Amino acid sequence: MAKPKRGETIELVVDDLAFGGEGVGRADGYVVFVRGGLPGDRLRVTLTESRARYGRATIDAVLAPSPDRVEAPCPYFGRCGGCRLQHLAYPAQLAFKERQVRECLTRLGGLGPFELRPIVPAPEPYGYRNKMEFTVAGPGPVIGLHEAERYDVVLDIERCLLQSERMNTLLDELRRQVRERALSVWDPQSERGLLRFVAVREGRRTDEAMVNVVAAAPDVETLVPVAERLRARVPTTTSVVLNVNDKKASVAVGSEEHLLLGRDHITESLGGVTFRVSAASFFQTNTVQAERLFALVTAACDLAGGETVIDLYSGTGAISLLLAGRARHVYGIEISAAAVADAGRNAEANGIANCTFLTGEVRHVLPRLMSEGVRAPIVVADPPRAGFHPKALAALAALAPARIVYVSCNPATLARDVGDLVRRGYRLEWVQPVDMFPQTPHIEAVARLTRA
Repeated sequence: MAKPKRGETIELVVDDLAFGGEGVGRADGYVVFVRGGLPGDRLRVTLTESRARYGRATIDAVLAPSPDRVEAPCPYFGRCGGCRLQHLAYPAQLAFKERQVRECLTRLGGLGPFELRPIVPAPEPYGYRNKMEFTVAGPGPVIGLHEAERYDVVLDIERCLLQSERMNTLLDELRRQVRERALSVWDPQSERGLLRFVAVREGRRTDEAMVNVVAAAPDVETLVPVAERLRARVPTTTSVVLNVNDKKASVAVGSEEHLLLGRDHITESLGGVTFRVSAASFFQTNTVQAERLFALVTAACDLAGGETVIDLYSGTGAISLLLAGRARHVYGIEISAAAVADAGRNAEANGIANCTFLTGEVRHVLPRLMSEGVRAPIVVADPPRAGFHPKALAALAALAPARIVYVSCNPATLARDVGDLVRRGYRLEWVQPVDMFPQTPHIEAVARLTRA
């Protein structure tokens, strides 16, 4: 059979899932990626893309479903660009993610025998997110999420199953206020209009909620009544803020912030430590699984009480502050000055005096710490999806800690960096996957390395 052409309809059986969650089938050896396909599905598909080595297709009909295929509960599933795995039974999602971590480490990292611990499932496969960002767009206006593969189309999401009912109620009330008051919406073509984004977040342990309205102008007078209606509908609304983004860039952060109601932050508690969470703060979006993840990190560090620890990519200080009670001193290194400021405030609020937070890139700050005589037998690292900068990894290897605990949200860059560290004299002891984001292909993992 010749390579299928674009627009051609064929039948195939899906036998695997790609890392992004697409089904992988083969037509006489020719690889076809199918969005929405699951291992075990027999499908009729139409080719939308036909390249030399692979093609892409959309599903016309499920001729025989996979035994792991379930009915997706969300009415937006398949159109919304958020969840990609709602139609896959949760045990099968876990098996896919665990296999993804193993294959990345062995194939991409070239790593030999190591212990891959069973994945930690989420107790709440839905309603687990403590933060969601929605785009405000016209006409309508609509407040929702972008359509799959179409950033220019926004679906009006009345209720998102990944967030709590309280957050959905706040979203509903904001939509009601925008429409009743006929508030203008930012038009990227004319660069006119007021509303651009809205972020809703909550403290699961503290019962506090925040709404962050991102607008093109500091129109406090117009938005204060909206904030008051939000709190009237949801009395636990502790903070409503306005962030101003008057730039072309379509991002849900602002260059200035105005308080509309309450205070400029909410609080959250993890492992007995209270964290201040402002509108621009990064905080783990799954509170329950974050507690489990940080408990794994703490156990992996195996602190006796007298050690110095360096926390690379420390963010707002969550890991640093949780380790501080078991260490002599913790140094946190983070590029974001706002996150470092939050970390300092969090330390002060919890009476933690043995943490030092430093602003800058790891590749620059870590060598400077070493030149000042700082040594640490234990290093924790939680880098962004891109992983370590090569110079940062070289600095870590030069520090030569006895133990490295690496937290990763990207198995591919975890494999690359761990493979490099193994070649520099480390041994990978074990890897523990943690499912932080059910219904999506994303997976978190903790790896422990010791110096050989």
